[in-house]
Amino acid sequence: MAEVLDQARIHEQYPSEWVLIGDPQTDESFAVKGGVVLFHSKNREEVYRKAHELRPRRFSVIFTGEPPKGMEFML
Repeated sequence: MAEVLDQARIHEQYPSEWVLIGDPQTDESFAVKGGVVLFHSKNREEVYRKAHELRPRRFSVIFTGEPPKGMEFML
């Protein structure tokens, strides 16, 4: 069984990477608090391709670094 990691641990283990999280644990505003890391990469497109390949029932994609120049995140 895969290990459930909290967000701090995910950020520590995968700095400045895009991370595909299965069965994300969220708070009341749906902010990701943790989950099972299914895949990670410096390349966002690789992560989305993997999500398409795996087709997890519930998932989230987060970026663990500062937003790339010219990119904004919607919360």
